Amino acid sequence: MLHKIVNKQQNSKMCFVCGLKNTMGIHAHFYVTENKELIALFTPSEEHQSYPGRLHGGVASAILDETIGRAIMNRYDEEIWGVTIELNVKYKKPIPLNEQLKVIGRITNENNRVFEGTGEIVLPNGEIAVTASGKYLKVPLERITEFNREENEWRVVKTESDPDSIEI
Repeated sequence: MLHKIVNKQQNSKMCFVCGLKNTMGIHAHFYVTENKELIALFTPSEEHQSYPGRLHGGVASAILDETIGRAIMNRYDEEIWGVTIELNVKYKKPIPLNEQLKVIGRITNENNRVFEGTGEIVLPNGEIAVTASGKYLKVPLERITEFNREENEWRVVKTESDPDSIEI
């Protein structure tokens, strides 16, 4: 299925998942689809392995948690942040290194305090490797941490490789 991209979300400097200057991070980029789902693209490297040639399950869990948690930002004009309450992950297939992976996150339920979502990691051949469901508490950023947007380089970083659409 072809997903039209309508927006791109911010990256930061040092986040393990989206930090573009974190030398050990996975440098994921997040794209908003026309139906308000979020698709992350990233290519895991040797630093992210468990068994040789395979992505560590904790890293798979981290990208799913981040993608599902960020999907709430697609629904509002103002920033809504989530703090993970619960994350359930099911591992179905081994995940290779050095190949671009797609991660989908969507919101399935929400009220004024909590939201729930689901997501998948999709292999280059289209198979689903990992699924997750999570529950998140909506919390203003200033109650989570002291966050200086400039210092943390929280901004949309456009690249020549940003897609207009993503096939899943």
